Amino acid sequence: MSRVYLDWNATAPLRPEARDAMIAAMDVVGNPSSVHGEGRKAKALIEKAREQVAELVGIERNEVVFTSGATESAALATQGRKLACADVEHDCVYAHQFSSVPTDRSGEVNFDTFEGDLLAVQASNSETGVLQNNIHWAQKAWKQDAMVLVDAVQSAGKFGTNLNNLGADFLMLSAHKLGGPKGVGALCLKLGVEVKPTITGGGQEEGRRSGTENIIGIAGFGAAALAAEQDRKAGKWDALFELRNALEARIAENAPNAIFIGQDAPRLTNTSCFAVPGWKGETQVMQMDLAGFAISAGSACSSGKVKASRVLKAMGYDDITASSAVRVSIGPTTTKQEVMNFADAWIKAYHKFAAKAA
Repeated sequence: MSRVYLDWNATAPLRPEARDAMIAAMDVVGNPSSVHGEGRKAKALIEKAREQVAELVGIERNEVVFTSGATESAALATQGRKLACADVEHDCVYAHQFSSVPTDRSGEVNFDTFEGDLLAVQASNSETGVLQNNIHWAQKAWKQDAMVLVDAVQSAGKFGTNLNNLGADFLMLSAHKLGGPKGVGALCLKLGVEVKPTITGGGQEEGRRSGTENIIGIAGFGAAALAAEQDRKAGKWDALFELRNALEARIAENAPNAIFIGQDAPRLTNTSCFAVPGWKGETQVMQMDLAGFAISAGSACSSGKVKASRVLKAMGYDDITASSAVRVSIGPTTTKQEVMNFADAWIKAYHKFAAKAA
């Protein structure tokens, strides 16, 4: 049996449009900082991609700063600022936390006051798929004279993600979540907002991020952003809602003690996070891997560490449940047969676990 990839939230398969753009960029010899013809041609590739990424999130091209990925984008946005965020934020944001804000059982952040001058509120959680009401929390931040950072890494290209409509001053993107290459991302800035550079030197990216640009990666990012927005407008992610729900119904029918995380909250249509308390998440991941299915036990940045999910603990789940969760994340090319085959394999493994636990 061929392998089935059900870990799209960790990274999406490389889009053919991105691959073609990267291959074409490999033949461009110039340094984009050079003023001769070869340099201008390289610079044009970057600016084309900048326009494509800007269009994805509804901003102007000069508001896009290319980085090595979301981790660098988070560091750039938080540099010199006191960050308030919930414990459900991704590690790259959580690492800069100055003060914590609470999260309810559904995974939605819920607070009235906070300490700090920058509030981070993710658009959607990578582990649970839970969506946030960003504009609501942005309005609260404005009343407290704070800026707003939105982590749109999981949401961009899946549902409408406009920096201004979200009430954000900063918005983070990562190319490989859109079907672009790994190692490239962007920090998007509201017009008039500036950052204190974390990497200085040659003054690239209008002095916001120095270093010779990753032309090949940026070209792939731009092509992926354009294709992702076309898919979104065509409703390809909306169509995954029924497939995700069918998977959860099948599991619930056969595993009555399964807990579906964030099920009662608005979620990404492609994401299902569930737990059978006592059945270790990493054990399930290994069993499914041997059966030919790629799933995860949390975000890719932390799933290799054998410990309870910080996200689930912040939502109020105990250590046993938080250590037992797995995530299945699907994409537009995932078929119903693949999902049902996974369900069958998981249910078979579940019955073996249940028999030993009895």
